[in-house]
Amino acid sequence: MRAHLGDQLVIESTTTGATRRDGEIVGLHHEDGTPPYDVRWSDTDEVTLVFPGPDARIRPVEHHRRAASASDLGEAGAVPAAAPPTGTSNPGDIGRRVAVARARRGLSREETAHRARMSLGYLAYLEEQPADPSVATLIRMADVLGTTAAVLRGGGMDLPPGQGQALLRPQLRDMGPEECRHLLSSHGVGRIAVMASDGRPAVVPVNYEVVDDAIVLRTAPGHVPAAAVGTEVAFEVDHVDEAMSQGWSVLAVGLAEAVTDPDAVRTLARRAHSTPWPGGDREMWVSIRPESLTGRRIVPADQ
Repeated sequence: MRAHLGDQLVIESTTTGATRRDGEIVGLHHEDGTPPYDVRWSDTDEVTLVFPGPDARIRPVEHHRRAASASDLGEAGAVPAAAPPTGTSNPGDIGRRVAVARARRGLSREETAHRARMSLGYLAYLEEQPADPSVATLIRMADVLGTTAAVLRGGGMDLPPGQGQALLRPQLRDMGPEECRHLLSSHGVGRIAVMASDGRPAVVPVNYEVVDDAIVLRTAPGHVPAAAVGTEVAFEVDHVDEAMSQGWSVLAVGLAEAVTDPDAVRTLARRAHSTPWPGGDREMWVSIRPESLTGRRIVPADQ
């Protein structure tokens, strides 16, 4: 008997062949996949060490993928995908968060699966299909991705980041222009500080791109970011690593201008990686060319 992480261990009746108990294999004790296994039982959610007997068999994770695909297509006899447990996010969201965290760290699926001690097939299934992995699997995955199991499950989505404890000996380090440009580059979500049309200061999050060293964003006339045109504004982008209590921020200051040349507008639209998250018609492009670029990073004192 050989198994991979994520496979299912099924205990059957020796007389009728009916399933008496099943669970997910969440831990291997031998590299070749031979017993014993750590199994999370579906009926109790408990993890126990199991030495399978003659009434046990392995159901590979690939079987689950085929069942899920058949269910998606509405094939007769397919078993519907299990609903997410009460109080948790959609299990499909876990795979999306895993894929994003993996890409952020520059890890391939193969490398991630190897480090997390799981089969490549199970990781592919986790990222591509609705799944509810065990706590043990999430903990291993979070450790590889430099985050926490709670974050992968979507915990704290409605809470501001940075609620954890500070490092024992933190160091606030200034970053040079090149490091700031590197962190600011590409695209994402940043914050623009402007004087709104009512004369009061406002800070709003916006989707942005960096094109030819200029920060560009889409808005619409009458919206808060549109008030930036013709004024000097501050634009900030940051990242917080909750698991490590580390983070960085970059601040750009410069004149905001409306992009009106039709060819330039078409170029920006073509090069945009994503559409504005708030939706709606946002065809007004604003460009900020930084005159000042500064940043700081929180790291352990020994780095």
